[in-house]
Amino acid sequence: MKAILCSQYCQPDDLVLADVPDPVAGPGEAVIAIKAAALNFFDILMIQGKYQIKPPFPFSPAAEVAGVIESIGPGVTDLKVGDRVVASCGHNGAREKIALPAAGIVKIPDNLDYDRAAGIIIIYGTALHALEDRASPKPGETLAVLGAAGGTGLAACELGKLMGLKVIACASSEEKLAFARAHGAELTLNYAKEDLKEGLRKLTGGKGVDIIFDPVGGAYAEQALRSIAWEGRFLVIGFAAGDIPKMPLNLALLKGCDIRGVFWGAWTRQNPEKNRANLEKLVKWTAEGKISSHVDRTFPLAQTADALKVLAGRQAMGKVILHP
Repeated sequence: MKAILCSQYCQPDDLVLADVPDPVAGPGEAVIAIKAAALNFFDILMIQGKYQIKPPFPFSPAAEVAGVIESIGPGVTDLKVGDRVVASCGHNGAREKIALPAAGIVKIPDNLDYDRAAGIIIIYGTALHALEDRASPKPGETLAVLGAAGGTGLAACELGKLMGLKVIACASSEEKLAFARAHGAELTLNYAKEDLKEGLRKLTGGKGVDIIFDPVGGAYAEQALRSIAWEGRFLVIGFAAGDIPKMPLNLALLKGCDIRGVFWGAWTRQNPEKNRANLEKLVKWTAEGKISSHVDRTFPLAQTADALKVLAGRQAMGKVILHP
């Protein structure tokens, strides 16, 4: 079968399309013939050796896959050949087939296409965990989402609206803000044109923002924290801007606020049953049209480098999908 391989830490253009042996389903496993594999920003960090998870070489990028069960191993009873499914794999999704533990594979309904299914797991899983488990949300509270047109930001806008929060989308262009408005944002702020701290205080009538969802980091993080409400919650999601901010802790004291880390990957390993329930819920909501799982663009497997460069340039609004 074909696979995109990273054999040493490298840039997207250095990845290689190669032939590798077909996987075999071991005990408790199933082999998925991959129809769609979703990329995320951390795939770029992973192939560069800058991510906290460092798979052994050679590996493929892409941490989420959707496809069809091709074979099952001993002891698998809840899946059968031909089932349409989605799964998180951590890495190795940019290939034609993959063997994964059956316990982590979730069936998808016939009315949910593979592209949208592949994009559900990480961005919506992260956003749901962040807002439901870490943010202590109350209906009517304000939620400011940085990088609101990116994958995780878009998921936060949609889920925030579903939870009854007043969503403020923050992004760097009017096009991105219009996109966020179409996906649940009630208010918008262009931080390329307007000061983020003052803009958020103005939009909240001087009160400040109750919940800040930050997958961007960099210089915007401290500005956002300075706009937080008394007893607000600042959610640390990631660092798409590249720089990990160093926050003045006196702000936490003066605002009586919390800075809360959101490490979805580690949480899923400690809470597998709750994570599976979350994923099943997200699949159902996507099939029902309650969340969009919007696909920005798709690429054939051989153009994985081009797909990753779209993410690196922060050009994507929604998910970037590979077709093995």
